[in-house]
Amino acid sequence: MTLPFYIVDVFAEKKYAGNQLAVFFNADGLSTEEMQKIAREINFAESTFITDILPEKNTAAIRIFTPEHEMQFAGHPIIGTSWVLMNKIVETHPRNFKLSVPIGEIPIQQSDDLVWLQAAQPRFLDVFSKTDIVSFCNLTNADFDDKFPIQEVTTGSAFVIVPLSGIKALESVRFDLGKMNEWLQWHCKTNHRALYFYCFDKGELYSRMFCIENNQLIEDAATGSASTCLQAYLLKYHSTEIKMVNHQGDFINRSSRIYFDGEFSGNNFDIKIGGKTQFIAKGEWEV
Repeated sequence: MTLPFYIVDVFAEKKYAGNQLAVFFNADGLSTEEMQKIAREINFAESTFITDILPEKNTAAIRIFTPEHEMQFAGHPIIGTSWVLMNKIVETHPRNFKLSVPIGEIPIQQSDDLVWLQAAQPRFLDVFSKTDIVSFCNLTNADFDDKFPIQEVTTGSAFVIVPLSGIKALESVRFDLGKMNEWLQWHCKTNHRALYFYCFDKGELYSRMFCIENNQLIEDAATGSASTCLQAYLLKYHSTEIKMVNHQGDFINRSSRIYFDGEFSGNNFDIKIGGKTQFIAKGEWEV
């Protein structure tokens, strides 16, 4: 059995930037175990498997895997897979699509070279203190932006949003892995446990995402799901209307740009993130 696959860079302004993604087509015959093994073999942050497609309705269903586990929702796999579907697989090259993932159906729109996704309504979970974060990293109390809370937020995958005072603190953050893992296990409300640090510098938004997989510290080059959480957080605490670019990956040589376009009105969060996708390669995978 062979599967067509595509490799793309997502949230990338040019090739060999952003976050890498492998997209496997005609994957409905694979078991969960086989998908997990393939994702572990290719070892990107995530790989996706297209398990169903209705080209006449511009809809498809996918499953998303890290090298260690399946994800319920993840931004860069949804953006990148949608780009592959709309530009490489579906012959009519639609500009609108709906992608089904375990948390539900995600509306997708392509405008020029940007693909946008509409995120689910956020949930705001526990608020933490600076002391919590300082307990497992090298930051000091002065490194935090006290105007905003430290809070876990989810739009499908949860992240602890940590506001920092400036780019120097963001660049220099280091962790005690054992203490960090213990804190995440004890305090996070969902099975997805991760930290998303951010700061504003000269009016620009910068961020870094950290999690632990297989007892190793992982830094993601571009995290769409975390960006939807950060956008919701900023709409709630910073401004009820946001149009800006989130800079991620700059400190690991995978420069990424995640476009924000959001509004908070009444009790409704209108959260959209967008990004460019660069085509890298295609081939066949033998199962």
